[in-house]
Amino acid sequence: MSSQIIFLGTAGDASVTARQLRASGGIILQVDDFQFHLDPGPGALNQAKELGLNLRANTAILVSHAHLNHCNDLNAVIDALTLSGLDKSGVLIANKTIIQGSENYRPYLTKYHQSLLEKVIPLEKLQKVAVELVEIHALSADHTDPHTIGFKLFCPRFTLSYTSDTRYNKQIVEEMQGSDILILNVPYPQNKAQNLNLDTENAIKIIQKVKPRLAIITHFGLEMLKADPLLEAREIQKQTNIQTIAAKDGLVISPEAYSAKSPQHRLSSFYL
Repeated sequence: MSSQIIFLGTAGDASVTARQLRASGGIILQVDDFQFHLDPGPGALNQAKELGLNLRANTAILVSHAHLNHCNDLNAVIDALTLSGLDKSGVLIANKTIIQGSENYRPYLTKYHQSLLEKVIPLEKLQKVAVELVEIHALSADHTDPHTIGFKLFCPRFTLSYTSDTRYNKQIVEEMQGSDILILNVPYPQNKAQNLNLDTENAIKIIQKVKPRLAIITHFGLEMLKADPLLEAREIQKQTNIQTIAAKDGLVISPEAYSAKSPQHRLSSFYL
């Protein structure tokens, strides 16, 4: 069976998301017969429709933090997945702010939509869980939601790390070692990082240290769009000698083409 990474959107800040200069529906990872939906932001349902994707096929929804461009359509996606509860199914794996709220954030997952799911798992940094064929590790992201996490997904034939939104920090770089593919949220070009996010220089540092087979930059802010993500990706590739792609809305990647094919140890499903 084949796998795919599909970008439902590449918007990375309020200006780009609000004006829909880039779509903001998150990322779909298909692994054999299983489908994982990462960070379903505004427009996730519409983008899925446009790209011919069935959100009823979602095995699990993964949400990194409680900013609207990452979680706005969470409850709508759950509604679509479960037919408004007629088919109780699916797993939500999310940082605890999404599920429990925090001092500055209300819980984004409603109690009603929580009741529609088969399982809800709050995941904190360095915790691990397995769903079907995929083992998921929570990465130590450092962002304005203090409970933000990234995700490292150990799939049968490749390992994928997704930074989510984070500033550069040594711990997350160490945790991403051994990844075949990196997806980096890079809202800013050159050395212009703000608000605990990455810029192109940070991306270069991470890629040089992790040495993946493929790096994908996404989640572009207005300054990045003005600088042109394609040019920034070319500079990253020049500096790192690692193939680097600037994502576009609707981009489809076959991750197995970048696999080291090393066997991965899996946890039992839903084990924390």
